[in-house]
Amino acid sequence: MGGKAKSDLRPQRLDYLNEALALERQGDYDAALTSYRLALRDHPNDPKILQNMAIAYSRTQRLEEAIRCYRKALDLAPELSGAHYGLAFLLLKRDDRSGAIEHLDAFLSQAPAGGDTERWVEHARQTLTELRSHPAHDDGAAPDAGV
Repeated sequence: MGGKAKSDLRPQRLDYLNEALALERQGDYDAALTSYRLALRDHPNDPKILQNMAIAYSRTQRLEEAIRCYRKALDLAPELSGAHYGLAFLLLKRDDRSGAIEHLDAFLSQAPAGGDTERWVEHARQTLTELRSHPAHDDGAAPDAGV
């Protein structure tokens, strides 16, 4: 009778990743994290979702959760340069200079090219140069990396 097939009546899955990105653009990081978790439930091995979650965690000052997400993303995709960059600066905040150097090196070895990425590449280079030229501060504090 012109009705829809049963398969057409199934509820459509929301695009949680795009929803999370939109919420982040609006500055609602907690809601974005909820949507990222839902997206991760649908795609548990998606390193880009984990990287985006790490960024949202960083913006809400949940640095340990951010570090865990970056590490898991890198376990899945070691070439994910943005995760190396983000993790490096979080480790630097933790005063883990050797970890920061390792991830800055990894970022620079596969740094993105083009667009506005040059400012991130330059920031990583400057930070790495500073870390290597000042192996440790007398007061034990990490140098200000501008993060």
